[in-house]
Amino acid sequence: MSRTSNQAGGDVVRDFLLVADLLEEPQLAQLYAYLAHEGEATVQNMMDDLELAQGTAYSYVNRLVDAGVIEVTHDEQPQRYAACEIDLTVTTAAGDREYTITPALIDAVGRRETDADIDTYIDRHGVAGLATALTYAVARERGEVTHRLMAEDLDISPLAAEIILQALRSVVHEHYDIEASGASLDELDIDDGDAVDDT
Repeated sequence: MSRTSNQAGGDVVRDFLLVADLLEEPQLAQLYAYLAHEGEATVQNMMDDLELAQGTAYSYVNRLVDAGVIEVTHDEQPQRYAACEIDLTVTTAAGDREYTITPALIDAVGRRETDADIDTYIDRHGVAGLATALTYAVARERGEVTHRLMAEDLDISPLAAEIILQALRSVVHEHYDIEASGASLDELDIDDGDAVDDT
């Protein structure tokens, strides 16, 4: 399901509507992110790992299969399920902003249930705001931006920027190839002014 919104036809609208539930319901997003991370799993695996009741797990799985965002990979009992790739780019009506719906964004939305900082950020800035913050979080982990630059660009406080960047850090490292950058404290040549010259 890799599409961009500037393509003609109803497929893009259909694809967007298929993932809309994932962005609106953190529990569905969490289940999708779990399958994207695990590769494939049975309903029992989902129940155990996500602490879902049996009825809830089957209901979520059926909804996601019907939406076309997960699929059956092994038809024999117990059935196994896997996440379908999602990479959908949506452009605003004014054409001034573009948002990409990826497994990383869906994972971040799914963490809303367990991470108060992500929940608060979505309440204040919406899922589109979270998508933008995720872009900055990736850039920050690559050493390309700081929380102050993000705060200035988005007209939010530096503290709010730092909080959401920290909350999204684990999402970034699970979904993106980020090389370790920067020197450790041991590698830095720091003159702390307290050193005594023994000469």
